[in-house]
Amino acid sequence: MDLNAVRQFLKVAECQSFTEAALQLGVTQSGVSRAISRLEQQLGVRLLHRNTRGLGLTPDGMLFYERSAPLVGGLEELRRQLQDRRCSPSGVLKISAPSAFGRVALMPILARLLERHPQLQVDMVMTDRMVELVDEGFDAVLRTGAIGDQRLIARPLAPLDWVTIASPDYLSRRGIPEHPRELVAHNCLRVRSQHTGRADSWHFAESGRVCKVEVEGNLVFDHGDPLLDAARQGVGIVQVMAFYAREALARGEVQAVLAGFTPPARPLSLVYQPSRQHSAKLQVLKDALLQHWGASE
Repeated sequence: MDLNAVRQFLKVAECQSFTEAALQLGVTQSGVSRAISRLEQQLGVRLLHRNTRGLGLTPDGMLFYERSAPLVGGLEELRRQLQDRRCSPSGVLKISAPSAFGRVALMPILARLLERHPQLQVDMVMTDRMVELVDEGFDAVLRTGAIGDQRLIARPLAPLDWVTIASPDYLSRRGIPEHPRELVAHNCLRVRSQHTGRADSWHFAESGRVCKVEVEGNLVFDHGDPLLDAARQGVGIVQVMAFYAREALARGEVQAVLAGFTPPARPLSLVYQPSRQHSAKLQVLKDALLQHWGASE
């Protein structure tokens, strides 16, 4: 069976037009018509209805399309994987990461990666929104929390620790809370959930149990990036990922509180489709993340 003729048939079936299919394939319309006629002769069935009103698939054509399209698509993916295995990483790698993690933790990793692989280009989306990996055309995304879609591969990375912090100025004015229940007397700055539209609760660990604490404050953000700046300026107490506050803590701009009630670390994963796992572009990203961020066991 002529595989090229099968590809041309699939394109005609998708476009419902010989003219458009030929244009997309970069061949002549007559060439496409002859290829499909030869394919029909080989199969001994008619695949297309052709008339003055247009064209459509026959019942045999529909069956052939439904069975052959996944097979040809699989061959094309295999070809790309084989090319990736023998080629240096090049082209566009589209990825997404939570905003704060992308800016603080991922950017240094990407800078070194791009220096080592000058033919690679990264299309980076930094957002706290849950992007659609497949529908939006991402090669991979970094996600926190549990990964519910079992069709995807999730490569665990080092989990993200939490820290509750405030500026020395704020704590000198308002006092240092010794227990999460004392936060009711403090200005706690929060982030509005993009899923529920409500300000997020805070979590703490006590006696081996994780408890949720509803806090209140006079400032709510649509994403977590400004929390550290607000804490530095003495507006209130915030709860953020530890990596984000590390430098500010080291400089004494903020200090940790409630360290004895720190909640469990939040899982972090690199998530991608199984069909992309042999991509050279994705492999160098995985290697760089594992080297600089570390994998959880």
